[in-house]
Amino acid sequence: MSDLMTYVYGVTHADAILPDRVAALEGVVGAPVHLVPGGDGLTLVASPVPAEDFREEALRRRLEDLDWLTAVARAHHGVVEAVAAHTTVLPLRLATVYLDDARAREVLDTGRKFFADRLTHLSGHVEWGVKVYVDPSAAPGTPAVPAEMELSPGRSYLRGRRQQQRVRDTVHQAAQRAAEGIEAAGRAHATERARHRVQQGTLAEAAGENVVNDAYLVPLERGEAFRAEVARAADGLAGVRVEITGPWAPYSFAMAPEETEA
Repeated sequence: MSDLMTYVYGVTHADAILPDRVAALEGVVGAPVHLVPGGDGLTLVASPVPAEDFREEALRRRLEDLDWLTAVARAHHGVVEAVAAHTTVLPLRLATVYLDDARAREVLDTGRKFFADRLTHLSGHVEWGVKVYVDPSAAPGTPAVPAEMELSPGRSYLRGRRQQQRVRDTVHQAAQRAAEGIEAAGRAHATERARHRVQQGTLAEAAGENVVNDAYLVPLERGEAFRAEVARAADGLAGVRVEITGPWAPYSFAMAPEETEA
């Protein structure tokens, strides 16, 4: 068995300039990037990677190493974004690996119609990510109790708990209004929307609770209008924050619409 396997970043259309552009890139584990051409002018963007790290069992273990996974994700993203800056690219999932270039080419040719159709659909579009966070601690708190109405410790505790719940309910209602405004911007400017699981645990690095985690496929000429409307969605809503990222290559829209939810 070969000591090298083929790591694939994405599918794109071949052109005269692309080989030189990818040759200047450094891919996963520092490997050089090359093209694996297929039929109908399609090509894979790929790298050779060590089989000892990317065979199925080894890869499963490696994916539990957060530092290694982060480095691979950054390199993968870097290659995809570099190609996307030049032409439309259909990003493939992280750690898409084949036995060799020949096997990767077989997969490309087998799915040629799907890849070609999807590239046509994505042409001239970018992805914007939108997250909504709620943080009740950033909303107005409990009003002070007048001295003549001082409560017992038990009643004070219950009063505080009720107030916390009221604040939390109010903030979540405000977040719903922000989400509705974002959805309206999507209907006005976007071609597709993908809903992702909200981020929790180690993935939830930002302050507050993530309650919306969506992606939108937006035509290039509508990107600034979409971004501006989304950015205004939480205006005047205490305890609600909207985060918009992008534009990115259309990671969330590589598959058909019914397959984009994660």
